[in-house]
Order: sequence, then structure tokens, then C-alpha cells
Amino acid sequence: MSEVNLLAIVLAAASTFVIGGVWYSALFAAPWQRAADVSDTQLATGAPRIFVGAAALSLVMAATLAPFIGTEGVVFGAAAGAAAGIGWVGCALGVVYLFERRSLTLFAIDAGYFAVAYPAMGAIIGALQ
Repeated sequence: MSEVNLLAIVLAAASTFVIGGVWYSALFAAPWQRAADVSDTQLATGAPRIFVGAAALSLVMAATLAPFIGTEGVVFGAAAGAAAGIGWVGCALGVVYLFERRSLTLFAIDAGYFAVAYPAMGAIIGALQ
């Protein structure tokens, strides 16, 4: 296993919050809320637990992506991130959403987020390792 840059992992994990903030508020807030059946009241409760959990999971995502990227650089990092975000995460969400009978809209929003977030994480890791 190659060595990983801890700063790259932290910055890559932080990038998911920046992207998620834009994705789930400015771009797709209302369609996501409808498709996920999440009310304004639900959004107003439990924020600390959700953000702490999301931060921890984002660190795990970045930390597991980093060894695959190694020192191959920003282009390879972005490509590896795209492969992981679309091929692994997006497809895994698709399987779950099919069995849960979730809408195509929700799948497109959530899988689209990972299709953007993972290449960004990969590019950051690739640039800094």
C-alpha cells in the first residue's frame, strides 16, 4: 500500500462538504427534498449528529481512495475518483434504490453528487500526494 498524505485526505473530505452544500442547497434542494420525502422540520433536527457522521464518513471515503491513487497525479486521481464515484458508488446506490423503489429523480440527484464529489476528491489527493 502506498503512503498517503493526511492533508490531502482532510482536504478531499472537506471538498465533499463544499460540493454537497452547493449540490443539496443551491442546485437541487427542493427536488431532493420532494424525492427523498424529507420535510423542513426533519431538516431542522439532528444536524450535529448528521454533520459529524458525514464528516467521519467523508474522511473514510477519502482515506480509502488515497491508496488507489498513490502518486499518479491529478489527472489519474480525478479519473480514479470518477470510476469510483460512478462505477462503485453510483451503481451501488442504483441497486439499493431499485429494491427500495426510490425514484429515478432521487437516484439522479444522489448518484450525481457522488459522480462530482469523487473526482474532486481524487483530483485533490492526486495533486497533493
